[in-house]
Amino acid sequence: MKPGKALMICYAVAHLSLNSTAQNTPITLKQCVDAAIAKNFDIKLRELNMDRRHVDWKQGKANLLPTLNANIGHNANNGRSIDPTTNSYVTQSYTSASYSLGSDVTLFNGLRLMNTLKSARYAYDASRASLQQQKDNITLTVIQTYLDILTNVDLLAQAKKQVEVTQKQVDRLEILNQAGSIKPSDLFDMKGNLADNKMSVTNAQNNLNTSRLTLAQLMNLPYNEEVQLERLTAEQFSVDYSATSDTIYQLALEHMGLVKAVDLLVKSAQKDVLAAKGALWPLLTFGGGIDTRFSSTGTDATGVKVPYYDQLSNNYFTYFGLNLRIPILNALRNKHNVEFSKIDLKEMEYTKETNLIQLKQAIERDHNNLEATKSRYLALVDQVAAYVENFRAAEIRFNEGASNSVDYLIAKNKLDAANLNLIIARYDYVVRTKILDYYQGKMMY
Repeated sequence: MKPGKALMICYAVAHLSLNSTAQNTPITLKQCVDAAIAKNFDIKLRELNMDRRHVDWKQGKANLLPTLNANIGHNANNGRSIDPTTNSYVTQSYTSASYSLGSDVTLFNGLRLMNTLKSARYAYDASRASLQQQKDNITLTVIQTYLDILTNVDLLAQAKKQVEVTQKQVDRLEILNQAGSIKPSDLFDMKGNLADNKMSVTNAQNNLNTSRLTLAQLMNLPYNEEVQLERLTAEQFSVDYSATSDTIYQLALEHMGLVKAVDLLVKSAQKDVLAAKGALWPLLTFGGGIDTRFSSTGTDATGVKVPYYDQLSNNYFTYFGLNLRIPILNALRNKHNVEFSKIDLKEMEYTKETNLIQLKQAIERDHNNLEATKSRYLALVDQVAAYVENFRAAEIRFNEGASNSVDYLIAKNKLDAANLNLIIARYDYVVRTKILDYYQGKMMY
């Protein structure tokens, strides 16, 4: 994403956050993810690292090109020195100038330049994969926080509903108590339950505010406790997730940036080993150039000073040739560099193997957690249905005076707890499906 576009997204989301209540426009999950990615400092640092690796790659390509250098020198000489135009000693003051243009190209160096180039390309591709991995990590974190907010919104609504139900009973019992139709303890039990319900509302509101603050910090935006989020669709609560852990793992090997990055770094390290070995081979270069000089002492056979440009023309010469440098002994530096590069390669191979093992274990764990959450969710659906009927019957008996407040509150508290657990389980299941989607490289919003 280009910086300008990302900045526009951030401003747009910030505007929505600050004005969503007034405009009644909820923020979408995609807007939250885009803003968090655009303003995340870890991502910006990885982008800089990717840019650095890109420059390394470009430099690797440039190293294959011939060198071309020009030299210009102007000197004032005093005392005994060598005249650059006659190569003889003179003892006098004079001025001189020299101009040269030279070029050389590497013909063979044990393929060191080619392997260094390939290593840089793999490292650049690895940095791109690592950047995408970090974006995926931020996306998953935002999704989890987004779902936390929706969970807490539903829990708050459920807590307020509990207060409304209990408040109606308190109002009814106060009238009956004034008429002496009930035991005072029934009224006091209900008032105590009402206080518990109000405390649950306070706790639910605090949890909602905390999750909203977390989301605002992920997006680096000012906190707004009135922000509204777009609700998820009913399809996202489907309990039909058929992918197995083995299938998910195979897809993760193909799509996850973490897997791609470490695989590319292994390939980069392999090329580094070959590049280090290349330094053990002779270096063959071809070079050539042109050169010309001027001296204020320059004269012709008759002793007449030769003009500046005539000297440059007369002293002009060219050269070219091959140069072979054979490494024999350089404190064993090249040999040790090869050994170091092999150690780096082995370390990267261990890192890759460890990452794959940890990835497979994480997928198996998260898949098992999904299945457990699914079973819990379906059990809670049945439990809520049963407790709804139980509470309905208890409420009828209590209102008719056929039971006491204890029986009524027991039935009510069971239903309330089941409803809260069902809300948590429903969003917990969605979060776990998103985690498994994340492993497979699927669009997560």
